[in-house]
Amino acid sequence: MDAAFTAEQEEIRRTLREILGKRCGPDEVKAAVRTAAGHDRELWQQLAQRLGLPGLAVAEEYGGVGCTPADLALACEEAGRVLLPSPLFATAGLCVPLITALGTGAQRSELLPPLAAGDLTAALAVPGPVLATALALTGDNTAGEWAGGGRAGGVQARADADGGGWRLYGEAAQVLDGHSASVLLVAAHTGGFARARTLLFLVREDAPGLVRARQAVLDETRPQAAIQLRDVPAQLLGDGEAEADVARALAATGCTAAAVLAAEAVGAAGQALARTVEYVRRREQFGRAIGSFQAVKHRLADLYVQVQAARSAAYYAAWDPAQGGLALAQALEALRVTAGESIQLHGGIGFTWEHDAHLYFKRAAADELLFGPVHRLRAHAAHRAGLFTPSAEPEKEKVAV
Repeated sequence: MDAAFTAEQEEIRRTLREILGKRCGPDEVKAAVRTAAGHDRELWQQLAQRLGLPGLAVAEEYGGVGCTPADLALACEEAGRVLLPSPLFATAGLCVPLITALGTGAQRSELLPPLAAGDLTAALAVPGPVLATALALTGDNTAGEWAGGGRAGGVQARADADGGGWRLYGEAAQVLDGHSASVLLVAAHTGGFARARTLLFLVREDAPGLVRARQAVLDETRPQAAIQLRDVPAQLLGDGEAEADVARALAATGCTAAAVLAAEAVGAAGQALARTVEYVRRREQFGRAIGSFQAVKHRLADLYVQVQAARSAAYYAAWDPAQGGLALAQALEALRVTAGESIQLHGGIGFTWEHDAHLYFKRAAADELLFGPVHRLRAHAAHRAGLFTPSAEPEKEKVAV
C-alpha cells in the first residue's frame, strides 16, 4: 500500500484550499446558507468548471474526471475545513455511484454528463431518519424495513395502467439538498405487502405533484428538505430485475460515502483545532498567553493525537472504502470532541451562540445524528467483521486415568 498522495492530488488540494480560503470565510458561509439554494451557486459553478469537482466520481466516458475515491475524499477534506455548503456530497458522494451502478446505458448517458459539469445536482430520498441504515452503515439494509416494510408509510410505487411509467405516493424527510436538487433518487416500495420490493426511481424537479420544503435544521451548512410525492410520475432507475442489486448498490455507495464523510469530518476537526491553537496563543490571562499553561497544552495535545489518528483512518478508508464505517466513527468522534473543546478553550466568548466555533459544533452534532451514532457505526462494523460470531468450544482433552 502506498498512502502518499500524488503530485496531481496535492495540486487539487492546493488549488481548492486557495479558492475556498478566499470565498468561504465564516461570514461568507453564513450568508450562503441563507440563500434559497442553501449554497453559493457562483462558487459551485467555479468549482465545477475550474476543478471539475462534481465530476471526480464520474467516469471519463461520461465527461467526468474518472478519479478514485481518494480524490473525492481529498476534495471533501478541504471542503470540510471551511464547512463548505454545497451539493457535492449529495450529488457526487451518493447519487452518482448509484446511477453508475444501477442505471441503464441511456440513463447514464443522459444524467452523468450534466452532473459532472455541475449543470445538474441530485439528491437521495429515503423515508424517515434512516439514511445510515439505507446505506448499510449502522444496520443491514437487505430486509427493507428502513423503506417502510411494505406497509403504509414510506413511499409506495405503482405502475401505470399502460405500463409506460410509474407513480409515486408518500413522503421522505431529511433529504440532503433535496430542496434544490435537479433530480431526486427516491427509494420506494413496489407491489403488495407480501411481494414488496424496494427500488430506486428518478423524479425530476418539475414533476407534477412533487412538493419540497426546506427544513429548519441544526447545521445550516448541510441543508435538508422534506419531500412529499402526490401521485408523482417517475422513471425506474435501471431495469428493476433484482431488489438485491439495489441493496448491494446502496451498501457499496455507503462504504464510499463513509470514507468521504470521514475525510470531511477530519478536515473540519483539523480546522477547529487550528483555530483554537491560534486563539490560545493570542488570548492573555494573568499577563501571559493561556496557551502557555500546562493544562491547556495537555488538552490541545490530546486533541492533536485524536485528530491525527482520525486522519490516518480516513486516508486508509479512502484507499480501502470497505473500512469506511470504522473511519467515519473515529472521525465523527474526533470532530465532536474537538468542537466541544474548542468552545471550552475559547472561554466566555466561545459560549456565545454567534461565535464561529459553533459552526463546527453544529456540524459534529448533525453529522452524528444523520450518519451515526458512533457506537452503532462501530457495532455494525464489528458485526460485519464477524467479531461477535460465537466460536465453537474446543473439545475437552481426554485425561488418562
